[in-house]
Amino acid sequence: MISVTVDPLGEHLTLKTTSSRRSFHAIWLRDNASDAETRAPGNGQRLIALRDIPTDTRIASAELKGNTLEVCFAPEGKVTAYDLGWLEANAYDNEQSSHQRGWTAPGVETWDARLMGTVPTADFEVLSGDDAALTQWLGLVNKYGFGKVVNGPVEDGALFKFVDLFGYVRETNYGRHFEVRTEVNPTNLAFTGLGLQAHTDNPYRDPVPTVQVLYCLESSAAGGENMVVDGFAAAKRLREENENYFDVLADHCARFEFSGEAGVCLTSRRPMIELAPDGELIAVRFNNRSMAAITDVPFDKMATYYAAYRRLGEIIDDEAMEVTFRLNPGEGFVVDNTRVLHARKGYSGEGTRWLQGCYADKDGLRSTYDAMCRNMPLGDTE
Repeated sequence: MISVTVDPLGEHLTLKTTSSRRSFHAIWLRDNASDAETRAPGNGQRLIALRDIPTDTRIASAELKGNTLEVCFAPEGKVTAYDLGWLEANAYDNEQSSHQRGWTAPGVETWDARLMGTVPTADFEVLSGDDAALTQWLGLVNKYGFGKVVNGPVEDGALFKFVDLFGYVRETNYGRHFEVRTEVNPTNLAFTGLGLQAHTDNPYRDPVPTVQVLYCLESSAAGGENMVVDGFAAAKRLREENENYFDVLADHCARFEFSGEAGVCLTSRRPMIELAPDGELIAVRFNNRSMAAITDVPFDKMATYYAAYRRLGEIIDDEAMEVTFRLNPGEGFVVDNTRVLHARKGYSGEGTRWLQGCYADKDGLRSTYDAMCRNMPLGDTE
């Protein structure tokens, strides 16, 4: 049984059931009307601005009709209907949860080396022709922050076909893509046979590329295994060990810089651990090679900051945090570059190792996933 009541001034209404109570302001309801005069039927975008809604908007009446709530607004005299399921899904009259700083969104699952045996992996050919399989794999990428593909084409530029599965290439000063193999006098340490500490890419960009793709074309050199570390798990472990360390890295900006090419000087100022205003953990930036002088930390906190920076690096370097795998020709992986750090083991100069990489963004990946989920029968994306 559900009932609706309107407060005497018409400023809000309340929906009650035997197990819940949800209140909604008049202005919120009017702003979220879905009628054809308020929103475009084709794309759902608003056709009016807030200035077009009277400041003295109030609820003149409200009536339940099956699974619909019908509301009449004064002074417009406008009547519009709301699906009760939509109202429940978008209710904001909830008890304010006491999230600890560094909480992660529902659907995000942090991990460590124990994920080694269940790396989110899919067959490229299957993903290319099966929407259900692609939806499921993209869901795992959203959940864990990375995913691997196998059985892809072994050809120059194949990584673009990989990106086409979910989004768009983001071009940078490195071009639409970059080569990852040993070079003489390289412009970047990534182009040598040295092992690299786990890191997020391009923290010196604003905005940072939120997705990175690496794709293997040749791999006969010894070593060079790829490694990923969950930056969210590392940040949470730091918080559990020493909350002051977590706070100092979240409360103060680091500075990052890259000027290794003629005509290029990229800089940014962002915290290593980035939180939303409500404390949600939304990004990790960690790249010792690109760290500029830190100048945004007060003198009396700088020693603590460096101790926290060192400890976060030690956690990231801990083998208990890493998942490793080897990429063979025709295989690649995608990482959420705002969350998952990646690295590689050192490899010998004998044989060949040729990967191609590029950047993309999460908005494309998430849009593809969400759109496909809406078209899938319930249960098919589990």
